[in-house]
Amino acid sequence: MDSAEELLRKTLAEKLTLIESQGNVVRDLKSSSAIKTLNSLKLEKSSIEQQLLASSDGSSVGGVNKEVFRKNLVNTLERRLFYIPSFKIYSGVAGLYDYGPPGCAVKSNVLAFWRQHFVLEENMLEVDCPCVTPEVVLKASGHVEKFTDLMVKDEKTGTCYRADHLLKDFCKEKLEKDLSLSIEKVQELKHDLAMLDDFSPEQLGSKIKEYGIVAPDTKNPLSDPYPFNLMFQTSIGPSGMIPGYMRPETAQGIFVNFKDLYYYNGSKLPFAAAQIGQAFRNEISPRQGLLRVREFTLAEIEHFVDPEDKSHPKYSEVVDLEFLMFPRDEQMTGKDAVKLRLGDAVSNGTVNNETLGYFIGRVYLFLTRLGISKERLRFRQHLANEMAHYAADCWDAEIECSYGWIECVGIADRSAYDLRAHSEKSGTPLVAHEKFSVPKEVEKLVITPVKKELGLAFKGNQKKIVEALEAMDEKEAMEVKAALESKGEVEFQVCTLGKAVTIKSNMISISKEIKKEHQRVFTPSVIEPSFGIGRIIYCLFEHSFYTRPSKAGDEQLNVFSFPPVVAPIKCTVFPLVQNPEYEAVAKQISKSLTAAGISHRIDITGTSIGKRYARTDELGVPFAITVDTTTTVTIRERDSKDQIRVEIEKVASVVRDVTDGVRTWADIQWEYPSHSSMSTADE
Repeated sequence: MDSAEELLRKTLAEKLTLIESQGNVVRDLKSSSAIKTLNSLKLEKSSIEQQLLASSDGSSVGGVNKEVFRKNLVNTLERRLFYIPSFKIYSGVAGLYDYGPPGCAVKSNVLAFWRQHFVLEENMLEVDCPCVTPEVVLKASGHVEKFTDLMVKDEKTGTCYRADHLLKDFCKEKLEKDLSLSIEKVQELKHDLAMLDDFSPEQLGSKIKEYGIVAPDTKNPLSDPYPFNLMFQTSIGPSGMIPGYMRPETAQGIFVNFKDLYYYNGSKLPFAAAQIGQAFRNEISPRQGLLRVREFTLAEIEHFVDPEDKSHPKYSEVVDLEFLMFPRDEQMTGKDAVKLRLGDAVSNGTVNNETLGYFIGRVYLFLTRLGISKERLRFRQHLANEMAHYAADCWDAEIECSYGWIECVGIADRSAYDLRAHSEKSGTPLVAHEKFSVPKEVEKLVITPVKKELGLAFKGNQKKIVEALEAMDEKEAMEVKAALESKGEVEFQVCTLGKAVTIKSNMISISKEIKKEHQRVFTPSVIEPSFGIGRIIYCLFEHSFYTRPSKAGDEQLNVFSFPPVVAPIKCTVFPLVQNPEYEAVAKQISKSLTAAGISHRIDITGTSIGKRYARTDELGVPFAITVDTTTTVTIRERDSKDQIRVEIEKVASVVRDVTDGVRTWADIQWEYPSHSSMSTADE
């Protein structure tokens, strides 16, 4: 019986044969539609060839040689200075990386496209908040208390490891490599993987001892797990009296500014605020390159919406999208992700509401337009044990790479938790208002502390007790009222005093009254898409990377098939040979490209044109301009290697149109004559 990978390769090979036969049918036709069809087939062929390459060199999950693929990719990325370990001459620091010139350009282009796709097209309010955050803010959000991972130490060397990662790696390795496992043991290991987020320190420590897990590097015994807060602590000001932290996420800056943003938006809901910025997490044992680092770029959106109306006006634009989804029911029953129509997933309740579904659709479009493969992207719903208690629903956009399925975007309905937490801690109401056209009669709870009696009884503690009484919700207030009516007094817990006090019936009045209200006051819910930009970029590197043989067939050439929107350099300019006239034309073209805002590189070295093509293909440059006359030039497209001939004065506008997406390469090919010449052929 064929393995899954063998079946994949057979299917891809059959597709490739079909595409080649279709290409032969339309190749000799000269219509615009025929050219577009042929180019579409070429792109599909290129994609399938890359998938065949991936399945053979191991970049796909389960591939036996995925480490070889990754080693070649990372070597290329570091050699071409996409990114390198930080402080390299001092042996580096784990979890910190520098982006070089092409890496900076890719990152800048990804962020520019993110702003276009979300901030501009969705009319979002962009903010930029400090990285240093006072402790009080992160106490209110729960980060100071709960933003922890469980850590273990090598008992002899003191080296630290993340406990759940050690257990996860052990279970995965046993399931993948130990063919002698009984059905019961397989089920136990799978259950451990599913329950990782639920294990207490004691349970996790027990599992580590049960399985005999030791320090990976030294094989020494490990300590019991204990919590480690992942935030970098600091102090604000020279006195050190104001504790703070480097922010672990950018969202809190948006939440604390809600009141002003709401006013800026004309006191209308829904609206979204967005922020791009650095975040910091003191990872216990960073690994997997850009996928788990200590300083990283986040792009986060907080979409504020009425909790009673989570419809979205643009939902119809994404309702028919179909892509891989992995609902929790399928995960719990051991099934795989399946292709679902987004509208069906929302209508049957798999996705909690329209606005959450809308952002899932928009994230799908963003990632696939960047160059992420549709076949290697899925949306996985959080299991019950992964969800925060306040969340209504949460999905992760996961991208498959040589490390497996990697969470790159989280899209969560966080309900009203964040705004309520900051309202309670700060004393500032972070609420919205719905004005009624006609006043409504509503039953309201009225709590009236008798301050004179409370002052006589509790003196200096009066204020804290009054605040606690006024903060009671309806259920608690009615229980207090019933106790006072039956017993004349009640024990009342005051958190700010850390003790209970005796409240008597003459100290408070609790009633319900019918009142006319002109508006409804409520705390908005928030839908939060959060993007790990470094993770997306790394997965984009993997999905774009492939090799193809040189013309002589004696070596494999590296290529990054970046879409023009994210390519670090949009085009290169090459004089065919070292010739003063050609070099002058190349400089003239370079000047026009600069004026058009097109990033490019000019190369007037005497190296063969084939080698120059190969160098820029390795940087992912989509177009190469070769100067071989003083009146016209050729423009070569990277993936198909097709060339057209264009007048010098039109070069900048042609390149700008195709890189900006105004026209496709097929449109350009229809307008300009194709070019084929041995002198400009690839090596």
